[in-house]
This record gives sequence, C-alpha cells and structure tokens, in this order.
Amino acid sequence: MTIDLFISCVMDQFYPETAKNVVKLLNAAEVDVEYNPEQTCCGRFAFTSGFVEEAKELGEKFLRDFPNDRPIVGVSASCVGYIKTRYKELFYNTGSHLEYKRLVSNIYELTDFLVNKVNVINFGAEFNHKVVYQDTCCSLRELGLKDEGRKLLSNVKGLEVVEMRHPEFCCGFGSGFFSVQHEAISVAMAERKIKDAISVGAEYIVTNDVSCLMQLDSCIKKQKFDIDVVHIADVLAQGNC
Repeated sequence: MTIDLFISCVMDQFYPETAKNVVKLLNAAEVDVEYNPEQTCCGRFAFTSGFVEEAKELGEKFLRDFPNDRPIVGVSASCVGYIKTRYKELFYNTGSHLEYKRLVSNIYELTDFLVNKVNVINFGAEFNHKVVYQDTCCSLRELGLKDEGRKLLSNVKGLEVVEMRHPEFCCGFGSGFFSVQHEAISVAMAERKIKDAISVGAEYIVTNDVSCLMQLDSCIKKQKFDIDVVHIADVLAQGNC
C-alpha cells in the first residue's frame, strides 16, 4: 500500500524528528510513503481565528497538494479532525466539491490508520516508563477515536499505561485561537491536565496531537513540572522499528 503523508505545519517547524519516526512506523507496517514537499497548512488556525476566506484559500491549496486517490495519513488529530468536519463548510456545493469529498474519505489520523486500516499494532518498541494517554478533544469528538492509541501502547515492552482521573478534559490549546485570546484560562487548563497525570504517577503524557504536544510541552518547561510529554510516534519508534 502507498500513502500520502500529511505533516502538519507545527510538526514540520517544531518536531521534525517526530515526523521521521512516523515514516519509520509506516515503513515498518510495510506501507510506502509519498511526501509532497509543497504541502503547507490545512487552514485550521485561520478558520478557528475567524479568517474563513484565508482558510478556504489554504484548503484549496491543500486539495491541490493531495490530488491522488489513495490514503492520506495525518500526524495530528486536530488537523485531520478539522479537515473531516470543516471542509464541508468551505467546499460543499462549490467547484471543489468532488475534490473535497474524495480527500475527506481518504484521510486518516495515524493511530486510526495503523489500528483500523492496516491492523498493525506491535512495532517491537520498548519504553520503560509509566505513562498516561491524552484523549485529545479532536480525537474523541471529531474522529471518534479513544482505544486506538491505548491498543498501540499496550504492545510496547516495559511501558505501563495508567489512567488520569479526567482523561477527556481539554489541555487548553483550543486550536490556537483560544490559547491566545484567553491565555490565563488556557494555562490553567494545561496545568490541570499535567497535575492530573502527575497525581497518578505518570512519567510521560503521550498524545497523538501536535497542538496538545506543544501546549503541554511549553507549560511543563515553563512551570518546571516533573513530567514530560511525547508524541505516540516517538514511543512506538523506540526499539526495533
């Protein structure tokens, strides 16, 4: 199987090593990866900030960047969730109607693709730490994903998954716009999430969303919390992959 890889702009700029690990995982699952270096933002940040026309322009470019009728694998749940739920508002009954319908039906978030599309859940990884899995808002509410990440982590040697008291609570990023407009509330929400993870003895927060990763990572470093956050691809790539 050949897929097109969608690397979000945040991962491209801040977590390029994670993107490399995504490619390693897909190759280990016997998936051939095509990457279009011309791809840019899907338009999510513009849309959630109220710049609908600018978001539409970015969306039109995104449709042109992924013209092939084959699976697209995205590395961030929030971007995939945005495309699946909001592109209809931008492109329904427009000149891009058929293109958006094709793309939306072909795009997958990484854990969804690995578990439900190619059915590969064991990468021979080893990660000797206690972790919590972050149920991101977009995974739960837009994509309907909850168990996929946990299934993948359950096959990592040495890893123990514990549950937060409130795993479904938002980390406070809010697609970017919220964290800028309501900084104090956003930080308090991130701190609540981090303290929840620490209270159950976790050493790491594992997430499948790059926006959550950036939000929690910045709060942990600024407040000097004794915990770390990592993308699930980085965990799964530890070891034999």
